[in-house]
Amino acid sequence: MSTSSTTDTTPQGLLHVGRIGRAHGIKGELYVTLFSDHPQRVAVGAKWMVRNEWLDVERCKQQGDRWLVTFRQISDRDAAEKLVNREVYGEPIDDPNVVWVHEIIGAEVFDKNGAALGRCVAVIDNPAHPIMELEDGSLVPSVFIVSRETGRVVIDAPEGLFDDAD
Repeated sequence: MSTSSTTDTTPQGLLHVGRIGRAHGIKGELYVTLFSDHPQRVAVGAKWMVRNEWLDVERCKQQGDRWLVTFRQISDRDAAEKLVNREVYGEPIDDPNVVWVHEIIGAEVFDKNGAALGRCVAVIDNPAHPIMELEDGSLVPSVFIVSRETGRVVIDAPEGLFDDAD
């Protein structure tokens, strides 16, 4: 599951996909923290919106938990410094093998037998895997998602997942 988030200031039709950190070197490289390392997001030629301007990824190399990125439009450190601490946005990626956060928040959740479990109100980032939070406070690990379509998520949860703790 991608943990790409949505924010109140996200440009229409785009996803909040990361944040630019500090500049690196004199040739305009920047460190970027991305919420997803989907190959299409970090590929040469990928387009990212920063400060209402589209930037083309020229080079992108993983550096620990960040990416060292060169944009075609940024050629020196002065230009790179103007982008420090800016949010990065991108178009949704159509990949049927990935469950995206923006596709399940607000969706109705059902078990594999068709019983309604409630609406997903949030997705909690978790080291093992993201967790869906339902409107009643129930938490459902994303590994239990077996299918999704617009506005509907089906899960195959183990017995007892929805039992009260008391």
